[in-house]
Amino acid sequence: MNPDLLLVSLIVIGLLGRSPLIATAASLLLILKLIHLDRFFPAVERRGLEFGLLFLTIAILVPFASGRVNYKDVMAIFSSVPGILALLGGALATYMNGKGLDLLKVDPQIIVGLVIGSIFGTLFLRGIPVGPLMAAGITAFLLKLFQMWWD
Repeated sequence: MNPDLLLVSLIVIGLLGRSPLIATAASLLLILKLIHLDRFFPAVERRGLEFGLLFLTIAILVPFASGRVNYKDVMAIFSSVPGILALLGGALATYMNGKGLDLLKVDPQIIVGLVIGSIFGTLFLRGIPVGPLMAAGITAFLLKLFQMWWD
């Protein structure tokens, strides 16, 4: 399939599915391709996730920097059920991200399914694509369940 046509299709899908993130991302890639800056695709692919996570982390830390979260709020995390569950959730998420990275190293072609699944999740489930590692981690978990069930 022609890559330009695929990007245009993603733009249309993003617009019809009311997903400005997909439409914008596909538009920017198409623009880079059309103005012959596609030689930067490997750098964008390699560092784009890091920059995206950097900006996501900055957005999450703004309440700390602005003073909306203080020392007392931080200490309350260790003494409340939601806080302790948040700590466990964060630890579990990072563990699953590590398992996802391991899966991608062993089976790199699985990224195609992760990307398409992320597009579907964004469009039809109103999800937010935060990166392939968590999707790969969940996939690794599902694969483990599948192996346990069928073996």
